[in-house]
Amino acid sequence: MKRLIFVTILLMLVLAGCGSAPSAGEITPPTIDTGVDANAWVQVPAGAYPSGLHDHITDVNYDYEIMVTDVTVEQYTKFLNDALAANAITMGAIDVDAGFNVDDDELVAPRTVEGVGGDYPGDPYDGHKHEMQILPGKKLYMPLNTDGIHINFDGSQFTFAPEYGNHPVTMVSWFGANAYCQFYDWHLPLDVEWEKAARGTEIDAEGHGRPFPWGDDIRPNNANYYSSFDLFEKIFGKLGNTTPVGFYNGKTYEGYETLDSASPYGLYDMAGNVWQWMGDDYPDMHYRYLRGGSYYSYEVDLRVWKINSTGPETYAPDIGFRCARN
Repeated sequence: MKRLIFVTILLMLVLAGCGSAPSAGEITPPTIDTGVDANAWVQVPAGAYPSGLHDHITDVNYDYEIMVTDVTVEQYTKFLNDALAANAITMGAIDVDAGFNVDDDELVAPRTVEGVGGDYPGDPYDGHKHEMQILPGKKLYMPLNTDGIHINFDGSQFTFAPEYGNHPVTMVSWFGANAYCQFYDWHLPLDVEWEKAARGTEIDAEGHGRPFPWGDDIRPNNANYYSSFDLFEKIFGKLGNTTPVGFYNGKTYEGYETLDSASPYGLYDMAGNVWQWMGDDYPDMHYRYLRGGSYYSYEVDLRVWKINSTGPETYAPDIGFRCARN
């Protein structure tokens, strides 16, 4: 079996379009309680919504629930301990690129990462150009013992850095995000589920839906994005860092006043903070979509219809996720 060389660890730079990862491991951020319940879900009722840049009316003909916030470091740590007790994960050296069947003209080489992973059943394969076949096998969920990881394993259990407990978990691959949701009988949001939850169903007099979860315009106090001058940029520098989930809820933290920037359904961080993995497996590609923008992104990429994509083995300090359920 051949293995493709990916530069996915460096894709954080492509996703962001600029800069490099902040040395957050060298700085301890303040512990901030936003008052937003990371365990809360909201129901999104069946119905149509304006989709994409051109506001195509798209019907979602079923009710579903979605998390109010991104999955946090504390929540993912609990999952890892639950999955460890259930013998659903393994630790050790994992070949990130194993299980991808590629053409003969592709470069091949192993890329082994020390981390936590688990079994994946593989994806349907349609044979499209540049589509790689994702075969069954062991997949990396999250690296360990590297910069940007706020979760540790002591040989018997996983623990987390308390100052990052209510921050969105990052450095998790699509496989790791999917495994979290499926472990609890949930799923990663589909594109239509995510976008409807982010922008709602409202249409203005000109027939347009809102471009941002909170409305028509974006201000620095609405979301965590590149050079938005939030409290954490003052600590970590211009590139900033993740903010606690629900941070932009209208409260003032250490003199920094935020605007209440929830979506119409009451979801937080649907724009900025971290890109979010989508659950769709499209038939002509092996890539997975990401939505929402991140603290590396400019404000233009925080619009609700913006889409990013990368391979499911990718992990980066500006990628996280949330779950949905029927």
